[in-house]
Amino acid sequence: MNKAPRTAISPTREENYPEWYQQVIRAADLAENSPVRGCMVIKPWGYQLWENVQRALDDMFKATGHQNAYFPLFIPMSFLEKEAEHVEGFAKECAVVTHHRLEPDPDGGLRPAGKLEEPLIVRPTSETIIGATYAKWVQSYRDLPILINQWANVVRWEMRTRMFLRTAEFLWQEGHTVHATSEEAVEETEQMVEVYRDFAENWMAMPVIVGSKTPLERFPGAVETLSIESMMQDRKALQAGTSHFLGQNFSKAQEIKFQSESGEIEFAWTTSWGVSTRLIGALIMTHSDDDGLVLPPRLAPIHVVIQPIYKDDSRAEVMAYVQSLREELTAQTYAGAPVRVTIDDRDIRGGEKKWYHVKRGVPIRLEVGPKDIAAGTVFCGIRNQPKSVGIERSVLVATISEKLATLQQELFDAALKLREDNTVELSSEAEFREFFADNGETAISGGFAWCHFADEDSLQPLLKELKVTIRCVPRVDNDVQGTCFLTGKPAAQRAVFAKAY
Repeated sequence: MNKAPRTAISPTREENYPEWYQQVIRAADLAENSPVRGCMVIKPWGYQLWENVQRALDDMFKATGHQNAYFPLFIPMSFLEKEAEHVEGFAKECAVVTHHRLEPDPDGGLRPAGKLEEPLIVRPTSETIIGATYAKWVQSYRDLPILINQWANVVRWEMRTRMFLRTAEFLWQEGHTVHATSEEAVEETEQMVEVYRDFAENWMAMPVIVGSKTPLERFPGAVETLSIESMMQDRKALQAGTSHFLGQNFSKAQEIKFQSESGEIEFAWTTSWGVSTRLIGALIMTHSDDDGLVLPPRLAPIHVVIQPIYKDDSRAEVMAYVQSLREELTAQTYAGAPVRVTIDDRDIRGGEKKWYHVKRGVPIRLEVGPKDIAAGTVFCGIRNQPKSVGIERSVLVATISEKLATLQQELFDAALKLREDNTVELSSEAEFREFFADNGETAISGGFAWCHFADEDSLQPLLKELKVTIRCVPRVDNDVQGTCFLTGKPAAQRAVFAKAY
């Protein structure tokens, strides 16, 4: 009887995908639950990964003319009330501050004391507070455009949480811009979703579909929402980033007005756009395997780890060799920056050390011992390949950048193939029901379904029953006339349907 191969992560993806996800986070030492329900502690390895995401995106934002600023954590409740659709969309997720100090409780402990005149909302998103600020900054068309981003934390009081995917507090960036014309604001909205697509595909190695959200799925208060949608290995969709054309809805609510070149007083046009630490969850579920985290090299905190192998009498020789190898490797460049190399000389068993780095997703792992030095070779393991192989030192150094680039591309190609293999076109309710049949919370099934639809409202009972959502109306390859899969009515557009996080 053949035994199943042993894996570092238990359960495997096939056995229990949600639990596998949690165990990868634990094994890679990315984060842990905090004493506050629904919040997490992001540990150094996870935070280094987030810092690399930040650096890359921040450079891309600044290359498109944006600047960083910071706005308050607290938002007066009256600010949210000015935009009815917005507050309705976020009301159930708001954390509310009603008191401003604590005092000793006669029965012991502490109790809230001074009540605020107006409750403060811990920001779930900042359109309203930033809009109020912009109203003071904007007087004339000469003050426009305003192109600002902030890196911050937000709070949304989620009932069912999962680390990196849906937590009560999370880290993100939110861009907020103001324009003199609708055309400029639409151009900004489209430009920023393209930035997100570029980052997702070329840095995260995660293929995405760019599309418009349907009216019921739009950001509360937006005229149009564009999103990037990706497929995880369990065939569910993940919304990885959004860019919103807000029209004049928020400028009217917040009185963002300016004098145009013709001397008329006009309301400005605004946008907002953002991604969050949810991207870390996307990375985990797009690339990782049953041995742990798998990281695309462009975002990996470390590209190469060198593990010296020696006994006491050979330590000096091996360490000298390893140090010089590290210097040669860091002199090489990958993606425009030096190759990131570390030496792991901890006094622990070699097997334990190996699996430590495998589970953390380090792209390339090297082992060097006296026999390797004598032969002028290095034992090389690449994270997405099952076996390590010997390679000449000079060849390794000369090809290290190529190996990293190949791994980056292979991860993208594998994720794209998964999506293509699990994407279908459906034309009837029966096909739709069969494709999205409920196989249990832990099962891997379904995928992306492209379907013509005529009326979003008529779909809601079926979508709710099957726990399926309209992810987006793709912006490319979607000019095909057809009939609605549910009603049979003529339909000019197709949407991507999926179960989602």
